[in-house]
Amino acid sequence: MELRVNNEIHEVDVEPEMPLLWVIRDILNLKGTKFACGISQCGACTVHIDGEPVRSCSYPASAAQGKEITTIEGISLDASHPVQQAWVKHQVPQCGYCQSGQIMAAVSLLEKKARPTDADINAAMTNICRCGTYKRIRDAIHDVAGNTAENTLAYEA
Repeated sequence: MELRVNNEIHEVDVEPEMPLLWVIRDILNLKGTKFACGISQCGACTVHIDGEPVRSCSYPASAAQGKEITTIEGISLDASHPVQQAWVKHQVPQCGYCQSGQIMAAVSLLEKKARPTDADINAAMTNICRCGTYKRIRDAIHDVAGNTAENTLAYEA
């Protein structure tokens, strides 16, 4: 089957029901997308499919044919993406395991809503961080959006 990952076409010989995560990690050797729960609950495996965040651990590879798949490597190889820069600035990661999925969810949110409120962030950021860095994640997203503590409250109204 043919898959378009990070703007490159890849011909892969896999079973149609193979989870996209395994194609990304094991066949294409892109290791930034992580495996954690395996049941689409935690979000460590989040990638974008046609711009939408998708949990790739339970998404069949065959469903991704003809679509644009973007992994963490596809947003920036040198950590220059504004969300990645904000993650560093706000020291978001502790263990770091979930962070590629968190970043992919945040990028998707900011592409849809340039100035998200706390409520928007709560709705979009459903990934789990076992280290509990949610406040730093929120601060980093607000930083990229140009939101300040004062005007964030104004956006809630």
